[in-house]
Amino acid sequence: MLSILSYDEAGLRAFLESWGQPAYRARQLCEWLWQRGASGYEEMTNLPAALRERLTAELPLQRALVAERLEASDGARKYLLQFADGVKIETVGIPDTGSDHRLTVCVSSQAGCALGCVFCATGRAGLIRNLGAGEIAEQVRIVAADFDRPATNVVVMGQGEPFANYGAVLGALRLLNSPRAFNIGARHITVSTSGIISGIKRLAEEPEQFRLALSLHAATQDLRDQLMPGLRKQPLDKLRMALAQYRERSGRRVSLEYVLLRDINDHDSDLQALADFARAIGAHVNLLPYNDTGASLPDTDAGARAPGDTALRAPAQFSASPRITQAAEFLRAAGIEATVRHPRGADIAAACGQLVSSSSSSDCN
Repeated sequence: MLSILSYDEAGLRAFLESWGQPAYRARQLCEWLWQRGASGYEEMTNLPAALRERLTAELPLQRALVAERLEASDGARKYLLQFADGVKIETVGIPDTGSDHRLTVCVSSQAGCALGCVFCATGRAGLIRNLGAGEIAEQVRIVAADFDRPATNVVVMGQGEPFANYGAVLGALRLLNSPRAFNIGARHITVSTSGIISGIKRLAEEPEQFRLALSLHAATQDLRDQLMPGLRKQPLDKLRMALAQYRERSGRRVSLEYVLLRDINDHDSDLQALADFARAIGAHVNLLPYNDTGASLPDTDAGARAPGDTALRAPAQFSASPRITQAAEFLRAAGIEATVRHPRGADIAAACGQLVSSSSSSDCN
């Protein structure tokens, strides 16, 4: 049986119109679901009783449950959420440490992930299922309620590849942006892809000003294929072309996410390739330290690397802070705008690449 959390506002409108209901009923439902946080149809007193009864019977409202909540020393909170069918996902709330009261929510777009990136805990779990638009929005509602303040920023950087679930993700983005739901500005909403070219092209045609980030992690084809095997059908030359077209059509700059893996993708030759890639599309680069996921990276043919480079080894090691600083300086000297991102929530396995659909007792650490 479908849940109302399967739908975005447009989907609700079409569903209710099939019942002969006027379009404004969908607007009313969205306000109850997302602005008022109703837990049941009986609370929606401006809907006809007959409609509430039918909705209860045919499109149940079953909110996600918080199965576990962990708080990090830096104030970030990780939530293990369970949907009505028993599927679990993780989402993270990140409060700003300054005075502007910003609250960023990192949401998942799928339960698990099919791409199998070797340094990511989510990818090792495999794909369970896609999330509905409302299930993605539900994560923001729960986090905002727990912090007792509105979410100001959303990043679709949790579990899953957003563009492998494009329709539901776009519907969720529009819910987050809608004044009838969360009313978050489009430029405060970022979707992060590992590099699904068809999704990048589609997003370029959308009218909203949603932001795009790319998880790159290697700017040479052989190394990227080893680190991100699920992206082998998304070659770097075509990916670079799609990103350049995206910038030309949308007028929006892309951010490149690059996790530094010591002696793997942080050689000067790797950084030069990264600089060349970023320059070709006018991108900003965010450098991230590797967050421990217990990953064992495969060995690679040392002959495929530049002379003197070290082959991949297991387990992966953190890139030391001085090397991250050096990498940022290297990129800036090459004319690339680069920022070192400091992980939040690492002590509760809530940082990039650490999310899995299980309780902390079975977390990958």
